[in-house]
Amino acid sequence: MRRLNAGQRHLVQFDLNGKLVSEESEPRLLLSDFLRGVLGSTGSHVGCEHGVCGACTVRLNGRAVRSCLTLAVQANGERVETVEGLARDGVLSPLQQAFRRHHALQCGFCTPGILMSLAELLDADTDVNEKSVRELLSGHLCRCTGYGNIVRAALDVFAEVSATEPAPDA
Repeated sequence: MRRLNAGQRHLVQFDLNGKLVSEESEPRLLLSDFLRGVLGSTGSHVGCEHGVCGACTVRLNGRAVRSCLTLAVQANGERVETVEGLARDGVLSPLQQAFRRHHALQCGFCTPGILMSLAELLDADTDVNEKSVRELLSGHLCRCTGYGNIVRAALDVFAEVSATEPAPDA
């Protein structure tokens, strides 16, 4: 494995919300800073810079990760999804629509990270219930809400998705 030296710049290329991006990065530049400062993708927010608050959560190859704990060079050749990629052709995703319906955000600072974690849960083939949603939310800090509307929105969208999925063969 080639060692990355401080001060050197390395080409970082990855799929960002379905579009190939390619820019140089220093080896120690965090993915959160690369997304925001280099690529101008400012939907993911930086809060604690220690991986505690969850505001910077993005999906790396479908898995929710803290971009403030991930180096930009680690995303090289991978697929990165941010909150900007949830809406398609100007239409909000079912999660975003549910958040809107249930007034599940206030200031919105934590919302992108929560949406990205919930998107992973939505894509997982698992039983979603209030306990699993609250457990997921335990990794996100929100100072504006009591999480009640967020939980209701998440359960609402998961019920919608479950209702539209075909029944398993008997």
